[in-house]
Amino acid sequence: MRIIKAIFIKQAKDMFKNPMVLVMFIIFPVVALMMTKLVTVEDLPPNMFVTMMAAIFAGMGLISSATGVIAEDIEQKSLRFLMIAGVKPYQYLFGTIGFYLLAGAVASVLFALIGDFTGTETLKFLAVMISGTAASILLGAAIGLLSKNQKTATSLSMPVAMIVGFTPMIATFNETVEKAAGVLYTQQINVIVNDFSAGLWKPLLVIACNIAVFIVIFVAAYKKKGIKLS
Repeated sequence: MRIIKAIFIKQAKDMFKNPMVLVMFIIFPVVALMMTKLVTVEDLPPNMFVTMMAAIFAGMGLISSATGVIAEDIEQKSLRFLMIAGVKPYQYLFGTIGFYLLAGAVASVLFALIGDFTGTETLKFLAVMISGTAASILLGAAIGLLSKNQKTATSLSMPVAMIVGFTPMIATFNETVEKAAGVLYTQQINVIVNDFSAGLWKPLLVIACNIAVFIVIFVAAYKKKGIKLS
């Protein structure tokens, strides 16, 4: 627990030193608020901009941020020192993503407040947003570990973020894509935030499966990176 806490604090300090990462957790709720208050179009769903920006935030925005954090640890040799100190994959994982998951949860609450959802809608919204945020951070972290440096990390994370982020939007207009996209956590986020009457358990199960896969990839990449750096 002490090791996880130390890594958590380190990542928190690093985030506040990097305004580009920090702004990621602020800009999406701010844009959602501004567009909701300023754009008035007849027959426009009242929370369209909130759900749209929330889905983009959880599905795309966090992947590159998490990737950059891990890649920076590799490039600055921080990861090497942690491995030499005997830090386990789960300790590094929880310590690294812990603060970003907390920040993502705060952003999700802000989206819910802006949307002025009902109690049940808020619970469903936060359930898929926070679990989806965890999936994005884990995916980004895994990509970061598989990258040699920050430049490589960016070149890898951006296409992945575009695919998982935009596929649900394309699925809205194409039934074939919609069926294929059902395995993606981003599609399940999109299902709930756009239709609160939809069942919650299937989306959460799919997101949980995505998280499990990303954890396996992260642990495997961590051990592989450990062999290279030890």
